[in-house]
Amino acid sequence: MATMPPHRHDLSASARSGGLRRAAHRVLVLVAAAAVGAGLLTAPAHAAPTVDEIEAQIDKKWEQLEPTIEQYNKVRAQLKTNRKKSADLQKKIEPLALQSELALNRVGDLASRYYISGPSHDIGALLVSAKPDTLTEQLTILDRLAAQERKEVEGVLAVRAKYDGEKQKLDTLIVTQTRQQNELAAKKKQIDAEIKQLEAAMPKTTVKTASCPTINGVVSEAARTAIKTACGKVGKPYVWGATGPNSFDCSGLTQFAYKAAGIYLTHHTGDQWNEGKAIARADARPGDLVFFFSGLSHVGLYLGNNQMVHAPRAGKPVQVSSINTMPVAGFRRPG
Repeated sequence: MATMPPHRHDLSASARSGGLRRAAHRVLVLVAAAAVGAGLLTAPAHAAPTVDEIEAQIDKKWEQLEPTIEQYNKVRAQLKTNRKKSADLQKKIEPLALQSELALNRVGDLASRYYISGPSHDIGALLVSAKPDTLTEQLTILDRLAAQERKEVEGVLAVRAKYDGEKQKLDTLIVTQTRQQNELAAKKKQIDAEIKQLEAAMPKTTVKTASCPTINGVVSEAARTAIKTACGKVGKPYVWGATGPNSFDCSGLTQFAYKAAGIYLTHHTGDQWNEGKAIARADARPGDLVFFFSGLSHVGLYLGNNQMVHAPRAGKPVQVSSINTMPVAGFRRPG
């Protein structure tokens, strides 16, 4: 039986090994292509930002916006004051201008008379008609008349120049402040637009609990937890000073609800008012705290659509009711 030379044996084995590798590679490529086509292999997806993350971005933007708003308000108030000062100075300048013009006209008339008739004519008239003891007096009067006209003009012009100088300073300041106001307004508009864009990106959520209405809207994770916790206590009795888990007063319920979400509120309505971010009624969202009466003597957990869950009073258990049964003092957002 013929045998293959050793070198031919090695070459054949190597060829077979290379062929197998190439075949395996083609199979892997085909499998990968099929998987991609079937959607099995995809790039890792980035999770959409949560309500809390977007809230944090809005808070950061608001930190930039609020000082801009206050600076804008300051410049606008100063501008209003300075424009009034400028208008008041203008009113003072107008009669001074008229007074100056009249005085200058009188000096001009006096100069014209001397130019046309000459001083000798007036002096001759005084010599002929005047008594010796009155001549010096009349000449003095004539000299004083001219001096008085000059003095009047100089006084009017000095006062007018003072007001003109003050008005010029104010007008320059008004130009500067108007420019600042426009720059701040543009900056405010830009940040405001960014905040609106972030608010529009807020993911809408649904919160369902057995004892509360279903909530559809923007609800943060902490608010969802607080709502579910408070709603889970509907029917529990009101007990003055109680903070749960089986009885509550009004601020005890809101404290208990947010404690479950990792947010710690003081067991006192006035402190809870100061521990949250102020929210306009039009911007209130489920999970916000709603306060009542001028003394902030009652608080509830807002559910949206003018509804809240709260611990009303002795004899009434934790329940869902309308916020319109009491005078609303305002809204605060914990966290």
